[in-house]
Amino acid sequence: MTTTSSSRRLRAFKRWMNHHSINHSDALDLIIQPHQLCIKTLYDLHDGDVIATIPKRSCLTVKSSGACHLIEDFKCEGYMALAVAVMYERSLRQQSPWFGYLQLLPERNSDVPLLWSIGEIDELLVGTELHKTVKEDKALVYEDWKSCIVPFVESSPTPLDPDDFDLDHYLAAKSLISSRSFQIDNYYGFGMVPLADLFNHKTNAEDVHFTSVSDHSESDTDSSENIENQIDGNLPNGDCVFQNGKESKVNSPEGDFSAADDACDSNTEILEMIMVRDVKAGTEVFNTYGTMGNAALLHRYGFTEPDNPYNIVNIDLELVLQWSSSIFSSRHRRTRLSSWKKLHISEFPNQQIDYFEISSDGEPEVELLKLMFIILLSEKDYNEFERSNVVSICNKKGFVLEEITETNKKVLLTESVRSGLLSLADIRERCYGLRSLEDDVEALEACSVTNKKLYHSLVLRISERMIIKKLRAYASVGSARVRALGGGNESTLRKKLQKR
Repeated sequence: MTTTSSSRRLRAFKRWMNHHSINHSDALDLIIQPHQLCIKTLYDLHDGDVIATIPKRSCLTVKSSGACHLIEDFKCEGYMALAVAVMYERSLRQQSPWFGYLQLLPERNSDVPLLWSIGEIDELLVGTELHKTVKEDKALVYEDWKSCIVPFVESSPTPLDPDDFDLDHYLAAKSLISSRSFQIDNYYGFGMVPLADLFNHKTNAEDVHFTSVSDHSESDTDSSENIENQIDGNLPNGDCVFQNGKESKVNSPEGDFSAADDACDSNTEILEMIMVRDVKAGTEVFNTYGTMGNAALLHRYGFTEPDNPYNIVNIDLELVLQWSSSIFSSRHRRTRLSSWKKLHISEFPNQQIDYFEISSDGEPEVELLKLMFIILLSEKDYNEFERSNVVSICNKKGFVLEEITETNKKVLLTESVRSGLLSLADIRERCYGLRSLEDDVEALEACSVTNKKLYHSLVLRISERMIIKKLRAYASVGSARVRALGGGNESTLRKKLQKR
């Protein structure tokens, strides 16, 4: 898209917002950057300022879409239903009430791994938390399209062009929904929220908060998808305009969203964007999509952050069994695994564990330590544990495994458990292939940020491998000195990335 074309589309979007009563502070400056849109402020903004109001009927949802009855009659639900609504409105082109909004968006979010080729996934994501997940996603999306979208088009009483609902269009719609949808309320569910989806994400740096204001008590659902959705009170009839960041009341034109207007009177049902901290003039205004590590951010939104405190690495149960198979017989492993499962079920009856989380500081979750401890018990101590659930640790008797939690889990760090953690770290590290962590860091230094797939996959690989390095330090000397021993490369990497 050329600069001229982008500017023209942005102007068309602003006209569309004005026509559909989406009002925003004149302090907000929508800026077209080479690879994305961003929103900066022309004036100082302050905590509590309402910087935008968005009528719910202007959001692209299943309920507001012209395809609402077709979708509901077909019993299509969830993300698939919203994808159908997006594809339907796009198929209408200029005739869609959302054309002025949709024409601003990219056709697809190609940065989301779901849209990468299998070859790119195998090359760029090998070893990471996403490698297996994304390949499974692609297979599931194809099955959804084949078993649901194709029959929907073929059985529709309203003629639909199959080309507008093919697999490519379905993947494109899914990628946009993944990275741009918000939970709105119980009636509308989740959907595309114009303007709100243009605020970029920054972890732990939320400047603006997305809030639902309604005269109906039904809109009280908390969103687990993007950001919290809460009822703050009622807004009188009429929408808002803003002068120099200040709010005033006016009567604004009605939108053309007959599907939503037929369902309910949504004139007073609006979404507000409210500042939650002061932001200086000339600064970008950030939203936050939640507390997610780089794997989750790349999976859903198509980007990573080099200094993300919510990064994790998972160690699959299969890897633990692989480690134990090099030491013990299959009978020994089965017996000890069964004992651990019984212990776990007694504590968490509705929770099944297939993997164990390693935190950003390199600390393994307590359930992994319990399993390894049980596997490594001597026959004598194991028999005692089976009889009484009491174990001896470092010649101290009387420990009950059920009473060991995240706060006192260090008592399980016997020499044999520490050694086992080091072996697990080696096994997990080998999943990344032949390239070393240092090779990845050098590759990232040489990588252009415009090569988004390579850049963000490298950031993900490096952030995960640094956690594995910290796991080694934790196993070697305990958590007290893990930052001192494991943070060197991370600090260097952070400085390199900040220069970019």
